[in-house]
Amino acid sequence: MSTFSVVRACATLAVAGWCMPSLAAAPATLPDTLEQRVAACIACHAVKERGDAFFPRIAGKPAGYLYNQLVNFREGRRHYPMMTYMVDHLPDAYLREIAEYFSQQHPPYPPAQAGSGASASAASLARGQALVQQGDATKKIPACVACHGSTLTGVTPAIPGLIGLPSDYVNAQFGAWKNKVRRAAAPDCMAEIANRLNEADIAAVSGWLSKQTPDAAARPGAADSIAMPLPLNCGSVPAP
Repeated sequence: MSTFSVVRACATLAVAGWCMPSLAAAPATLPDTLEQRVAACIACHAVKERGDAFFPRIAGKPAGYLYNQLVNFREGRRHYPMMTYMVDHLPDAYLREIAEYFSQQHPPYPPAQAGSGASASAASLARGQALVQQGDATKKIPACVACHGSTLTGVTPAIPGLIGLPSDYVNAQFGAWKNKVRRAAAPDCMAEIANRLNEADIAAVSGWLSKQTPDAAARPGAADSIAMPLPLNCGSVPAP
């Protein structure tokens, strides 16, 4: 075939995408929505997941609580390098938008994940239920329901729910408070309570909580539905 014939053939085939290097496809234009911008968050905190020991479910948590945690990571009161990197340069207004977005997501809960609480004994579960619902006056430990609501689904604007959290995550958070790896705005009520609990108490609470079936229709309670049990207001919870 002559050179002219080759060139002519290539010119014809080029229409079908042959003989010439294909041009790079133009990048898709992503929508400028908050949902698109929080895609990085969902990579770990997938809204359709129950969560695990490292990445808890954040969907449906009160907006004030989520905002406080983002600020705590940014300000160094909580320590997790990936989270600090994500929020380090974000302004308060943007953090509030993110918190509000996730607070309005209420996907169904998947089946419970097995964790350390799966092997909890009957005695441990009974102790956990007593601590959650009644507390322990001898150790000055208030009941979990006193702050987190009678249904343990949290209280607006800044107290999180405890139902639907894996036992390993709850254990890890108590350990973080005890070791001062996790802190909140002073006065830090949870750090004080965590240090009144021994390891057996923590395992009992986390084991019992992990076995409770979340109600998909449940929502955080109103602020006036509880009376804070400690003599001083928690720094992360607005005073009444």
